[in-house]
Amino acid sequence: MVAGSPRPTSQGLAALIAESISESSAPVVAIVGPTGVGKSAVADALALMVDGEIVSADSMQIYRGMDIGTAKVPEDSRPVPYHCIDIVDPDETFSAANFQQVAREAIDSILARGKKPIVCGGTGLYVRAALDVMNFPAGEQEDNPVRSKYTAIYEEHGAQYLHDMLAEVDPESAALIHPNNVRRTIRAFEMMDEGISYAKQNEGMRVFAPFYACDYFGLTMSRELLYERIDARVDEMMAAGLIDECKSLVEGGFADALTSRQAIGYKELIDALCGRCTVDEAVELVKRSTRRYSKRQGTWFRRDPRIRWIDVLTGEFI
Repeated sequence: MVAGSPRPTSQGLAALIAESISESSAPVVAIVGPTGVGKSAVADALALMVDGEIVSADSMQIYRGMDIGTAKVPEDSRPVPYHCIDIVDPDETFSAANFQQVAREAIDSILARGKKPIVCGGTGLYVRAALDVMNFPAGEQEDNPVRSKYTAIYEEHGAQYLHDMLAEVDPESAALIHPNNVRRTIRAFEMMDEGISYAKQNEGMRVFAPFYACDYFGLTMSRELLYERIDARVDEMMAAGLIDECKSLVEGGFADALTSRQAIGYKELIDALCGRCTVDEAVELVKRSTRRYSKRQGTWFRRDPRIRWIDVLTGEFI
């Protein structure tokens, strides 16, 4: 892009992707990248260009009633059909294996209708669960007594206590999991119960075996600008009524649901509503947590050599 020229629009970035896939025989497209980089707008524009439909790969957008804080595209603003959104309530269990099933059903349905599936999202594990060969143990499914057992321990003693338990019996896996990541800690216990090591499976994540042929595109920008956009987006969410959305979750009995207690934007504001911090303090925590999450997303996606990266500021492949 020539210095001083305007930044490319979402339509311009989508046109770049459309041109790139015009000669490809891959039936599926994936648009990935960190939160706040503009994936949804580009995916929407691309879907209109190539007669596509969106398959959301976001681990929080599957939950009903969590709209503003997960940056869902409002239903009346979706230019094409969206799939894998609003599947379960916040207190229902849902895993990557569950997502794999519903995502592949959506992709197959879209293909059967002669349209282009566009997988769009920032949850790297969900993207790979849908598009790569990944076989999940039985513990990934719902109604797992092992999950119930360790969820109860977490609810009684807290995240650090649970993580310390894992460190005693499987230090290699515990070293890979942040103590606050309760879902993953519980997942490691589930796998251990089946004689599988979370750490060993994590090593296997470095192997990329496609289930669907797919063209991968990643959107990126400078970290400084991305962080500015994240902070601004959190402010926009607050102005759009995120605190009221959190109140609705509390009033609906979801304040202590595992999802609500883990989801960035909700756990912090629910703490504020419960008097554990001020709203201003919660907002700053949301911004900080989101910035850190975006960094982890970038690290995850950079491992995948199939992704072609586009600088959203120049509109060029890098």
